[in-house]
Amino acid sequence: MYPNLFTVPAFELFGRDVGPFTLPTYGVLLATAFLAGLWIAARQARKSGLDPNRITDLAIYVLIAGLVGAKVLLIVVEWDYYTSNPDRLFSVFRSGGVFYGGLIGALPVAWWYTRRHKLAAWQTVDAAIPGVALGQAIGRLGCLAAGCCYGRPTDLPWGITFTDLYAARNVGVPIDTALHPTQLYESFVTFGIFAALLWIASHKRFHGQVIVSYVALYATARFLIEFVRGDAARGTVFGVLSTSQFIAILMLLGAAAVLPYLMKKQSVVAPPV
Repeated sequence: MYPNLFTVPAFELFGRDVGPFTLPTYGVLLATAFLAGLWIAARQARKSGLDPNRITDLAIYVLIAGLVGAKVLLIVVEWDYYTSNPDRLFSVFRSGGVFYGGLIGALPVAWWYTRRHKLAAWQTVDAAIPGVALGQAIGRLGCLAAGCCYGRPTDLPWGITFTDLYAARNVGVPIDTALHPTQLYESFVTFGIFAALLWIASHKRFHGQVIVSYVALYATARFLIEFVRGDAARGTVFGVLSTSQFIAILMLLGAAAVLPYLMKKQSVVAPPV
């Protein structure tokens, strides 16, 4: 765990005290994730014959909507905590939030943007989604550095032990206890999903195949990883499933429902060789 890259001590400037300034590792990796995802999205757009500038603009709108959605779902999931501790409400601005909340917030904005600019919706999201997977993979490394999204205690040889008291106070991660490296699990999995999506994009038989593949692969992976997540406050549905597992099931059902329509109505005229 390395929550902060460095801290600039307080200093005097023009007769006034300035600082100290701290550069958080999470923020740096989140910015890196966005830029890397944006580059991949523009690259995939050009390959698909789409305007990369439109994809770039779409990514910015989706990013804003995703950040808002992630934080809103975090408040919903931990409603009891925030209503009991209203002074902690502003702490959500230091948290990445819940990824599924970001996805739920981003989808209607993406739909609105493609409708407004008369873009081919399924082709557009197919071009954009590999960048999302890459961004997730990098972003989860930021979670590892910050200590959030941590796992349950484990005696497996690859368990990781956090020791930073600042991160423990900030995100509640247990210290001096070996935990499942759930951040690395998801990072490795989403790197793999990213590679798979690039392959699917170059061999797809219908528009929408890439986004549906992403939903199916990520929802399955997230459902399984949730079993070893150990965050202190995690919402549950029916007292059995975590909120993210429940959403994963809904997303899998949605992908299965839309797949026949896409295969029938969105065929690529000439499959890539």
